Amino acid sequence: MTTPRPLKIMVIDDEGIVGKRLKSALEKAGDVVETFEEGEAALARFAEDPFDIVVTDIRMEKIDGIEILEKIRAVSTPTKVIIITGYATIEIARDAISKGAYDFIAKPFKPDDLRAIIRRASKELRS
Repeated sequence: MTTPRPLKIMVIDDEGIVGKRLKSALEKAGDVVETFEEGEAALARFAEDPFDIVVTDIRMEKIDGIEILEKIRAVSTPTKVIIITGYATIEIARDAISKGAYDFIAKPFKPDDLRAIIRRASKELRS
């Protein structure tokens, strides 16, 4: 049985500390993680080399998580986009899911909660 290749995960959050914490937590599973504090830079990197999973904050300056979700889904339908937010409302969650988000998680959350969502997403990606 072959070991599945590591997932390529992009984390976008305008709070640098969030990206750092998630990067170290997600790399423990052997995945490759790149973090970005600005949506524009993340989208430029994604255009060069798509990622399997994108974890994005919803509230950021210039470009928000919903816009990132729409742009990524337009160019890479297999990519799973997970929305994280400190401003969770039913409306935001419904909007994100209707636009193709894989899942939605409210801050603060435990890294294990996010890892569980990523494991679920990876099973779908590999099936």
